[in-house]
Amino acid sequence: MDAAAALDEIAFRLERELAPSFKVKAFRGAAASIRDFSADELADRVRDGRLKRMKGIGARTLEVISQAVAGDVPDYLADLREREPQPLTGAAGELLSQLRGDLHAHTDWSDGGSPIEVMAEAARTLGREYLAITDHSPHLTVAHGLSAERLTEQLGAVTAVDDELDEPRLLTGIEVDILEDGTLDQTPELLDWLDVVVASVHSHLRADKRTMTSRMLAAIRDPHTNVLGHCTGRLVTGGRGTRPPSHFDAEAVFAACAENDVAVEINSRPERQDPPDDLIAVALDAGCLFSIDTDAHAPGQLDFLRLGAERAASCGVPAERIITTWPAERLTQWLR
Repeated sequence: MDAAAALDEIAFRLERELAPSFKVKAFRGAAASIRDFSADELADRVRDGRLKRMKGIGARTLEVISQAVAGDVPDYLADLREREPQPLTGAAGELLSQLRGDLHAHTDWSDGGSPIEVMAEAARTLGREYLAITDHSPHLTVAHGLSAERLTEQLGAVTAVDDELDEPRLLTGIEVDILEDGTLDQTPELLDWLDVVVASVHSHLRADKRTMTSRMLAAIRDPHTNVLGHCTGRLVTGGRGTRPPSHFDAEAVFAACAENDVAVEINSRPERQDPPDDLIAVALDAGCLFSIDTDAHAPGQLDFLRLGAERAASCGVPAERIITTWPAERLTQWLR
């Protein structure tokens, strides 16, 4: 099989399993190193030992390349394929089949691991019709959030990649911090230019209930906000440890979402699973729309959509109230 494709597939599957980033980078880096070699040149380099001496080629990636060049499925890839998740069935499988896109994804412009075009290609492979690029805003310095100048530059980059694609359609966007006073962490003029604004709380998550509620309500009522991201901020598992949900008046917050046409995100990341099931029920009763998103920080994580579909189906969320089941034209009209 094609060696670079084997390395890319390994990286994708490791990303989906939330493997350590150094492992993923090793395989993606090796794929980049050999991508421009012809099959004959790569075979020659394997045979005479030059590949082993190349920068960025380690023992494991050399093994994968050598086995692929020999015409075999590399053992490492075969083991990962054995761990392929079982297909969703029933209501969850039906809902997953209706999901058309993803409104929350990160690239290496902020704290993601891959360029825009690599995320777009992964979305195309997964059959997505649209993908919003929503890197972080400047307040989140730990995530290399985008200043107004960098966001303006990124808009051009997203448009340039989109111009080269038939699918998926790339939407410009941002995951904008909800600041302590409830304002959004980017200029209104720039937010006006974007297709999608996902507003999320990332700081002072242990604030008291009244303070957090007031903060969230102000952001929801901002006319730029389209989606309320991972509303409790909780972490239930994973390398960052666990974190309890923030406290807010859920009935007031979700009533405001329904009133202001702001979709409640069902965040598909396995370590978030946010909102909790009981809050999804409150949002349903409030008449909210929902957006099932991956919050992907790497190409393989775009496949987390299946986890969000499974949770939404188990909570009885109707497909017609999930904006990411809508065709692109209907969605973009609603976003405007």
